Amino acid sequence: MNIGETLMNLWEQTGFANLYWGNYVMILVALIFLYLGIKWKFEPLLLVPIAFGMLLVNIYPQIMAAPSVDPNTGIESAGGLLYYFFKLDEWSIFPSLIFLGVGASTDFGPLIANPRSFLLGAAAQLGIFVAYLLAILLGFNGEAAAAISIIGGADGPTSIFLAGKLGQTDLMGPIAVAAYSYMSLVPIIQPPIMKALTTKEERKIKMEQLRPVSKLEKILFPIIVTVVVCFLLPSTAPLVGMLMLGNLFKECGVTKQLSETAQNALMYIVVIMLGTSVGASTSAENFLQWTTIKIVVLGLVAFAFGTTGGVLLGKLMCKLTHGKINPLIGSAGVSAVPMAARVSQKVGAQEDPTNFLLMHAMGPNVAGVIGTAVAAGVFMAIFGV
Repeated sequence: MNIGETLMNLWEQTGFANLYWGNYVMILVALIFLYLGIKWKFEPLLLVPIAFGMLLVNIYPQIMAAPSVDPNTGIESAGGLLYYFFKLDEWSIFPSLIFLGVGASTDFGPLIANPRSFLLGAAAQLGIFVAYLLAILLGFNGEAAAAISIIGGADGPTSIFLAGKLGQTDLMGPIAVAAYSYMSLVPIIQPPIMKALTTKEERKIKMEQLRPVSKLEKILFPIIVTVVVCFLLPSTAPLVGMLMLGNLFKECGVTKQLSETAQNALMYIVVIMLGTSVGASTSAENFLQWTTIKIVVLGLVAFAFGTTGGVLLGKLMCKLTHGKINPLIGSAGVSAVPMAARVSQKVGAQEDPTNFLLMHAMGPNVAGVIGTAVAAGVFMAIFGV
């Protein structure tokens, strides 16, 4: 083999020789996501691994290759590294483990202290059902429309979970990226909607301090929620069950090591594998399609309507309670925990720096997590999953 052939073989093995313009577009998108995650700290624990997975698959597509068998020799070739990670997304293992960690790090005390927060969390699911109807109008079938609509709950794990359960693995990448991207962009998307729907006087409303919640209440809550929700919608058991198990680890007082593992080591390991595999599902061939654009737009519409639904019910509750509820906490009903609650606090503090809404907003925020899981369960029941 002469030098020319050797150099040509080397060139043919490089990424430059095997990629097309779409891969370079996705590489640019990955770099933008990395910038947002690192420079502006938009949910960096999610956005950085997603962006890096996106970068990897568009430089080396084989990292997501499925296992194959040579028809001539019968020799089996293993799949790419991130292919096996992604299978755990499809099988709903990673989303369920994420919920275990979320439960272990969540305080349901504000929700227990103010059960009306359940209504605000439910109202914020408006975006899911609006997006479902719009997706049907845009030509998606029922299962695809349902999987896309869950983006409105701003809940990445539930979006992945439902897409897998409804057999929409081809759409899982765009759905997951849209869901996690909008979760990261909560501080940008929500405030204009919140300010447009509320008056300055409403945003200044100070709420009464929440009552203390007993240890017994905190222990019984995850058990009761599991029993009630899973009896009504058994298909939600992997999500709701893991969420409440993690919370029981936290609150029962005798499983400190399990709680710490679930909310730290296990959570971070799963986030790394889930994030990179979700990012790696966005190869240019799969992602640069009109279907993806429709999903991204529908996700934004769903998220906007979810925020709107929570704030409007908050305004109604403000009227009914003669000004005792600040409507801003309704926006936290989307289940981006705790980012959405922090946004409620920030917008309220802009009008009155002494106003402290964070704990009040955490009630609708954690109610939204449960509400999105219930909405997913409703769709699974409708389609017989």
